[in-house]
Amino acid sequence: MSEQGGGAVKEFMHRYLEVIPRGATVALAAERMGGRRVGCVLVESGDPQRGPIGIVTETDIVRKVIAKGSDPTVTMVDHVMSSPILTIAAERSMLDASHMMENHHIRHLCVVEGEEIVGIISVRDLVRSFVDAESGPVIELDGVYRPLAVLMATKLATIRSEETVSAVAQLMTEKRIGSLLTVEAGELVGIVTESDLIRKGMASNREAGATRVGAVMSSPLLSIDVNRTIRDASKVMAERAVRHLAVMENGKVVGVLSIRDLVKMVSVRDRPRFLGKT
Repeated sequence: MSEQGGGAVKEFMHRYLEVIPRGATVALAAERMGGRRVGCVLVESGDPQRGPIGIVTETDIVRKVIAKGSDPTVTMVDHVMSSPILTIAAERSMLDASHMMENHHIRHLCVVEGEEIVGIISVRDLVRSFVDAESGPVIELDGVYRPLAVLMATKLATIRSEETVSAVAQLMTEKRIGSLLTVEAGELVGIVTESDLIRKGMASNREAGATRVGAVMSSPLLSIDVNRTIRDASKVMAERAVRHLAVMENGKVVGVLSIRDLVKMVSVRDRPRFLGKT
């Protein structure tokens, strides 16, 4: 581990890369994401010498396809992919990776050795590295009173369970968020995320305009008490393979904690070192 904690990117990257042809449809991309339970796929150029030319993420599909009402069976991935691909050297630190993700508002980075893409890291990997570190920003928060209250979003974004997947995607795009709490009869009953829209919706061949939120949301709502630690929250997210938790106080939902909230906190606290290094 480095002095600042977090370790090197190469220690946490995933070497398996899910790659699809540039002429593939968004529907195929969603099917691959759902089947592999990953949040992105790389797009190949067709030229073995060039390597991947773009990346398609859950966010890309939600904002550029579902929210716009485009047909995923005819929309090609090279029309919605992000290109050029943002990369980070395998020897760089995970703290540097967190700054890149936060600065560009992304959840994935491709890892390079020389000029070749050899792996990928996600926000999940960042959190795992920070929580496992023996020093660094997360450890420093152990002495902070109720750190979850500091990190969580207190403005709750909600949607009714009878609304459509299209409506969810449009609201997520408008608010630039990756999840909405779902409401039935005035009660919070679950959460719907970008992953839900892709894996339970598009990957399952459900039509966005006709599928209700209740059919794809995650329920019951996973939660954590506001007095628990960041490590506790990270452990729950890792064990349940989720990126969001409802934060409870006295039996009431008072906020939502996301993995990106933690990454943002790490980036802000470490920014002086990062700026001095670049």
